[in-house]
Amino acid sequence: MDEQKMKSIIESMLFAKGEEVELEDIAKVLEIPNEEVEKIVDIMIKEYKSLDRGIEIIRLRDSIQLCTKKENYDYVENLFDKRNKTNLSGAALEVLAIVSYNPKITRAEIEAIRGVSSDTTLYRLLEYNLIEEAGKIDAPGKPIGYRTTNEFLRIFGYSSLDELPRMPSMANVMENQLKIELDVQEVAEE
Repeated sequence: MDEQKMKSIIESMLFAKGEEVELEDIAKVLEIPNEEVEKIVDIMIKEYKSLDRGIEIIRLRDSIQLCTKKENYDYVENLFDKRNKTNLSGAALEVLAIVSYNPKITRAEIEAIRGVSSDTTLYRLLEYNLIEEAGKIDAPGKPIGYRTTNEFLRIFGYSSLDELPRMPSMANVMENQLKIELDVQEVAEE
């Protein structure tokens, strides 16, 4: 089968599925190695970008999805009922950040970091499919660990968690805190 035909089939699969498709599943359907699928998908991603189309193919870990281009979001959004639009609370964003930087983190660990109960927020993020259970942790009581989902990656525009902004080191945080305290003392002395 030639490359153009495989691109056509992949595009049809993505359109028909309407959500992410595992690269491994595409390889099985096309009966070609995973590496060849990756090469074809990379070409398709570049072609969509160069043609300035209204849709794009995005990567989500080991999956791909056909999506509307981010630049067109405001126009497409006007087609849909805004009453169902969900906004995340500050608490939800906090928990989501903690989970995204600490895959397989437990509820107790999240609550220790935040200093408050996070049950309701965790349930809400599970309901929105932004986090998922990552299995039981090998610790007393076998608590459940949590991790982000591909839906999280899609919504926030990442291909993998490796693309998240780097967290400042604790030494930098302490150094900046000391500078702020010294600046405050200088202002107070003036």
